[in-house]
Amino acid sequence: MADRSLRGMRLGAQSLQSEEGVVFSDRERYIYLCPKCGHETALVFAADAEAPDTWECRNCGEAAVLMVGTEPIELEPSEEKQARTHWDMLLERRTREELQVLLDERLDYLRARRGQKKVGA
Repeated sequence: MADRSLRGMRLGAQSLQSEEGVVFSDRERYIYLCPKCGHETALVFAADAEAPDTWECRNCGEAAVLMVGTEPIELEPSEEKQARTHWDMLLERRTREELQVLLDERLDYLRARRGQKKVGA
């Protein structure tokens, strides 16, 4: 019975859906120019989407700049971001005093599990 229901179909090769009644959204094409290698990258976005000012160049990996007409847009000079470490992110959520309290609680717990007394007490 299962053999009959699959006869004549190539599974995965053809879709049974059609584009009948489908309305495609409006699209716009944007060009990005890489200042390092001069390579142009063309991307298509939805018309109501805001295109980013930069896009990674496919050739060299540098930041390609969005073109407006024949000129690239002016980017605001920004200071280079430093990578945030785990410690930096932790200090954004807690103060050093809170971290010291948490450390002391955890050390007390570990010492109690091992049967050791608190150091300095």
